[in-house]
Amino acid sequence: MKKLSLIIGLVAITLWGMAQRNLVRPEDVKAFMASTTYVVLENNPTSQFNIEIREAVERSWKITPYKFITAKEFNDMRKDIDKSFLVLIQMRFDKDKIAPTYNFLSVSMGAAVSKITDMPDICSVPLSYKDLPEDTYTYKLEGIIRFMQNYITAINENPKLIKKDAFKFYNKNMKQVKSKELWVIESGLEKSVRPLAEIRKVYKFNIKVVNPEDIQKAIQEKNPNILYLHKVGPEGSRLQWRVWKMILGAGDDQLYYYDMHTISKSKGDGFLSKDFAKINK
Repeated sequence: MKKLSLIIGLVAITLWGMAQRNLVRPEDVKAFMASTTYVVLENNPTSQFNIEIREAVERSWKITPYKFITAKEFNDMRKDIDKSFLVLIQMRFDKDKIAPTYNFLSVSMGAAVSKITDMPDICSVPLSYKDLPEDTYTYKLEGIIRFMQNYITAINENPKLIKKDAFKFYNKNMKQVKSKELWVIESGLEKSVRPLAEIRKVYKFNIKVVNPEDIQKAIQEKNPNILYLHKVGPEGSRLQWRVWKMILGAGDDQLYYYDMHTISKSKGDGFLSKDFAKINK
């Protein structure tokens, strides 16, 4: 993986790490499966993240036993090799030409290491650029943690799936998108394809532009007919570089499409016409 600069933004004393994050080992995945997972809450007890992650975990975290802890407790416990952590982290890719800081949701194993970045990273999913409002991603947290559990189960059963850009493996599911209805938030689309008339030119299957509440409801109801777009982009913030695009199943929690691009004159912030064209084949 690329060199990362990582900050655990929830800890009272800010911790920086500079390290090469290695691919997770099969034995780390086995250790996770036998662990209790500690879900790290933000210092602000009324934060939207705390409310949504607590409810999501209580409804949908099935893969390991779990407990909720504070950021301070995480700092005290993170070196215990028998524990795993579900934690909101802040990450920067040092080799990027422009290096914004991103929020990631991460499942990591405890390790007696000085650098946070040396903790075994079982699975991490991008959530947003650092300074964006929490509500740009909190409505999708339950779907994301269900997908993470599916992914971890898959690599536990088949360690050959552990590789760089592992999520690209799921693009084999792309052809199944046509059999379901794709729901998108308008801000998830690149500006040139936001009008439905423009989408219809490049995408011939069922699609709806909806509100975040609609997607959250579909996830909670495990609607088997709905796919939803999880896009991570700058949303007008000052530093603009990476855009992640993931299409997830509201019912089966599978990943149907994964890609990432950097912003340029021809590639803006959002799901692109080229992305639709790939699915449309």
